[in-house]
Amino acid sequence: MKFPYRRTTRALGLFVLGLSLCSAQSQPAAHSNRHWVSTWATAQSLAPEPTPAGRGRAGARNRAPSPIGNIPETFQNQTVRMVVRTSVGGTRVRVQLSNALGRAALAVGAAHIAIRQRDATIVPGSDRPLTFGEQASFRIPPGALVVSDPVDLDVPELADLAVSLYLPEDTGPPTIHALGLHTAYVARGNVTGNATLSPSATTTAYFWLSSVDVLAPSSAATIVAYGDSITDGFATTVNKDQAWPTLLAERLAANRSTAQFGVVNMGTSGNRVLRDGAGTNALARFDRDVVSRGGVRWLTLLEGINDITYSAIPALANQAVTAEDLIWGYRQIIEKAHLHGIKVLGATIMPVEGVVTYTEKGEAVRQAVNRWIRTSGAFDAVVDFDALIRDPADPKRLRAEFDSGDHVHPNDRGNRAMADAFDLAVFLK
Repeated sequence: MKFPYRRTTRALGLFVLGLSLCSAQSQPAAHSNRHWVSTWATAQSLAPEPTPAGRGRAGARNRAPSPIGNIPETFQNQTVRMVVRTSVGGTRVRVQLSNALGRAALAVGAAHIAIRQRDATIVPGSDRPLTFGEQASFRIPPGALVVSDPVDLDVPELADLAVSLYLPEDTGPPTIHALGLHTAYVARGNVTGNATLSPSATTTAYFWLSSVDVLAPSSAATIVAYGDSITDGFATTVNKDQAWPTLLAERLAANRSTAQFGVVNMGTSGNRVLRDGAGTNALARFDRDVVSRGGVRWLTLLEGINDITYSAIPALANQAVTAEDLIWGYRQIIEKAHLHGIKVLGATIMPVEGVVTYTEKGEAVRQAVNRWIRTSGAFDAVVDFDALIRDPADPKRLRAEFDSGDHVHPNDRGNRAMADAFDLAVFLK
């Protein structure tokens, strides 16, 4: 009985802090023509992440190699250097750290940010120590998110930053985003300011790192890509930046009229719209993962396939959803976004025939939901991923050239096609 209470109070604390952060971000910046914009962010689960739909349940022939590396159970007297890919650039930078899963306060002995050159090496002269409340070492209360003091750093668009944290004490299980898709480097002692690291271990997760914001012109804005493992980039190549939100950011940056837009990937593998499982459900995590990001103007929504397919698992048979259930969830997200002046672009759900959790009943739900997405007018815009990715000869399946092999997650080529499907002019409305 204690765990649900603890989780509820933490979620409530995160919600309140998210509102506080939004309030702070809405205040005039020191320079009236600039404001804080999230250039990178990631969604952190508030519960253990189960296997994404279609992986590990459909037999070896349907499995894609897992891009999730080994995740340390704890850190102590170690530095972890993590690599993030920026979208929009700016002249100052700050980071947000989260102890969402912590059962005790997290001791951070030092934190640094720099421009990454290659591997664990940073660009000379770019290292900046970070302080939180003007303190170089600090503690993050359990369940809390904290924002660093800003530092001057010319952050380029589409560049790699290295964020290094020194953890002097036993941290216990870390707050993570498991599918980092970039190598993170772990080394002994406090080497946060070192030009390079000699790692004792590597992984591909993010630890405690929630977002990176830049001070950018007032015209700059963020698009939040909200979704599950498909948005998270599950089957894309590690260290190659091939998830469709990252590729969309490249397209936006290359187009003069949309270069002011950044994209942050708030997908989380296994996520569902209506129920917890792989972290908090999409409705419940909205305030933390969308509203608390800086400069959000648009939200893309690609989610629902896990709600449909998970009920084919015998233990979850009582969690079947109807099309009306999912549509209600979408309407809630749309209304909440509009309340904060955020426009919503809806994406149709792609087919999954070929996985063990596929059922004809679930396919009927998917088709009904897609009809509503295309025709209801509830979204401010729509992108038809289903029409793009499905096999013309067998519309219940992914096209072979886009299929990673598990019949759920598009490969690098499929993610490129998804990013190219957006009409960039939509974001100028």
